[in-house]
Order: sequence, then structure tokens, then C-alpha cells
Amino acid sequence: MSLNTLVPQYDPFARMYNEYWGPRYCEDNIVILEKILLQHIPEKSHILDLCCGTGQLVQELILNGFEVTGIDASEGMLNYARQNAPSGQFILSDARSFDMPACFDAVVSTSASLNHIMNLEELTSVFLNIYQALKAKGIFVLEINLEEALKSLNFDKEGDVLDDYAWASISIYDTASKMGEIKMTLFAEQQGTWYRFDESWPLKGYSKSDIESGLKKVGFVDIQALGIESSPEVSNPSSSTFFAAYKQE
Repeated sequence: MSLNTLVPQYDPFARMYNEYWGPRYCEDNIVILEKILLQHIPEKSHILDLCCGTGQLVQELILNGFEVTGIDASEGMLNYARQNAPSGQFILSDARSFDMPACFDAVVSTSASLNHIMNLEELTSVFLNIYQALKAKGIFVLEINLEEALKSLNFDKEGDVLDDYAWASISIYDTASKMGEIKMTLFAEQQGTWYRFDESWPLKGYSKSDIESGLKKVGFVDIQALGIESSPEVSNPSSSTFFAAYKQE
């Protein structure tokens, strides 16, 4: 059943993300970004958070003295983002098709959001959109789960039960096809009635060379990869990889 078939204007996944994944991802990502990005760009730089979700990271970046715009394809997510980061600017758009002028000093895409782009051609088109949105010498920071990381997440399960809400998710990954999905079931009580919602989100595994070739193809230079699995400052370490790449002058 689609998320909004029974209860229009209600997005239970956005609520779950806002209460669970959004704060957790933000807590760890801001630590990494402070190291590899924020200390290297001027105060009040304009940052684009691509696939910004429910806006926790946008707010942290604003608190660090930056001007921030968030883009996400989910209006439900953006509704929470506007509450979490009231001074941020938010745009409803798809990463594969957004078109913005070269006005950003930096672009970030974290939480492995671009693992939902299912082929390298489309991922490269996302990189091109990002490249065009950056000023000369601008920096792009990407967090993504490479193939080996997705293998380790196979059959990873999460969930919780509250008085008016319950959810469970499982991640599945096939090494042969390099594809997988996150399956989620949610139960939510609305006006005395419980509703069930089932959703799934596809995943695609990429190699380090895939990412580097896509970035190079659109013009990025000085591409670096950084694994964070051994970073002691990260409370929930993962095997995700951060890439940093620069737009040419």
C-alpha cells in the first residue's frame, strides 16, 4: 500500500526518519564534515545539502555559521526540515533533474542517499547537476556505501514500537547483481484507527572506481576517498566512504 493511500498528507516514513535516522546520521556526519569540509571553507559559505531529508544536518550547518539550502524529493521530509531548520531554504526536486546556477561554495550529499540511484549513467548525471551548481573551486562531499559496505549490511534489521506508531526495516543486498533494497513496514494510529504501510527503496552498489570515473567525467578534480570506520569521534561507525572532489577553476 502506498504511504498516503489511506491517510492523505500523512507520511509515516518521514516521521520515522525525523525521529530516528535523521538525528543519528546528522550526529555522525557533522563530525566528519567538520574535518573534511567546514574548516576548509570561509564562514558564511553557501552550502547545498542534496537529499537533505528532514533537515537536521541543514540546521547543524547553519549553527556552524553557514548559509544552507536543502533539496529533497519528498515533500513529507521537507515539511519536517522546515520545522527543524526554520532559517534554511528548501527546494522540492529530484537529484537527477535539479538545475541550479553556480552559486554554491560546497555541496554535500550524505547518509548514502545516492545509493538509491540505480545506474552509473544516472549517477553521473547527478554529479553533473552538482558540478554546475558549484562555484569555481567549489567542493563536493559525498557519502556513499560501496559494494563491500552493502554486503556487510545484508539482512541488517531495525525497528521500534511506540504507543501510536511501530516500524521495522530490513536491508537486503545481492552481490551478483550489485542491487538490493530496504524493505519497511510501518503501523500508525490515526484518529483511533491503525493503518499499515509497506514501502521499499532500491539500492545499488558501486565500486570506488565507478564513483571516481563518474566524478572525473563531469569535470571534478583532486578526488579523494576517506573511509570512516576507524574514526573514534563517530558514535555509530559504519563502513561508508566519503569522497571529496573539487570543481576546476
